[in-house]
Amino acid sequence: MSRRYIPRKSEKNIKKASEQFPVVVLTGPRQTGKSTLLQKLFPDYDYVTFDDPVLRESCRSDPSTFIDRFNTPCIIDEIQYVPEILPYIKIKVDKRRDISGQFILTGSQIFPLMKGMTESLAGRAAVFELFGFSMEEYDLDDPSRLFDRILCGGYPDPLIHQVDRISFYSSYLQTYLERDIRQIQNVQDLSIFLSFLELLAGRVGNILNLSEISKILGVSQPTVKRWLSLLESSRIIYLLRPYFKNINKRIVKSPKIYFTDTGLLTYILRYPDSATLAAGPANGAVFENFVIMEFLKQKAARNSMSEFFFYRDNNQSEIDLIIDYGFRQELFEIKLSKNPQKKQIYQLQRLKSLFTSPSLYLISTYENVLKLSDDVSNLPFFRIPELAE
Repeated sequence: MSRRYIPRKSEKNIKKASEQFPVVVLTGPRQTGKSTLLQKLFPDYDYVTFDDPVLRESCRSDPSTFIDRFNTPCIIDEIQYVPEILPYIKIKVDKRRDISGQFILTGSQIFPLMKGMTESLAGRAAVFELFGFSMEEYDLDDPSRLFDRILCGGYPDPLIHQVDRISFYSSYLQTYLERDIRQIQNVQDLSIFLSFLELLAGRVGNILNLSEISKILGVSQPTVKRWLSLLESSRIIYLLRPYFKNINKRIVKSPKIYFTDTGLLTYILRYPDSATLAAGPANGAVFENFVIMEFLKQKAARNSMSEFFFYRDNNQSEIDLIIDYGFRQELFEIKLSKNPQKKQIYQLQRLKSLFTSPSLYLISTYENVLKLSDDVSNLPFFRIPELAE
């Protein structure tokens, strides 16, 4: 099967960073195309992957000798398996600090990797994150096929290479459980962990209630927190934190749960086809998940310094998404609706006084930009990339 290469929006920034920093780090979920992108951008680099258990063991036993075996520049893939090598990369980099692009590192466990970066490569590494394909990178040419795209997800294999969706996500989940869960966290009962994933999928777009999940599963809250941290670290899920800056009201302090890929989400929810999904009870929550992930992909591609939040207080007043640029904010209400109405923007208008220079938007499936009021515009979901620009 021939494989197409589709350019990614982060390529320019990654290439530029390789000309300015001795180390570039690319993180993100498994199977999003990190290795493919880097080998396309840096074809002359040596390539090493710690997916190879023999290389892993060789590096662990003698990391100093191992790193000296490879010429720079060099791509080292899946470095989260051997974080012991990071101090030795630092030593090698510091011997020739004036040379940029010596090492390109990838990893699919962002928190342990970033801890290693902070301890060993502070000031020496530029960090990027790669998610599945966004609408900007692989165009949704027909907006009416929204739920086809949601069901397929953003991973290259099902989206670009037409790998069977069910086969791909079944294999993905099994590989993830066997390689990451068992190796990194030593989870003993994978069936309970799968039930945990299903509970999270069923609560997408909702406030996370660890106590409730703990009781349903019959496991302790510390265990649930540990599993949650693992899923977030490997970018299977995304936790949207509540906004609290300069706000004195009583606000919800727990995060909301989303999946970084809607294909995986809908596979876990067992939706067989896009028509069933579009008519199903979870359609609004899954659409909200899709929209928030589109914004997250735009942020990652541009390496933006913006921060993402939601707002909810004890009176159930809510804003689905807040993008905070520090000096201004963008506030979004997200509705699976082809008929935008003024009542859908009431919360945005009522709460805008809490923010500095806010811009207000309703994201919907209505196909045209539309002024709903003096301060709120309807934005079709497929025009999100234009707003990011």
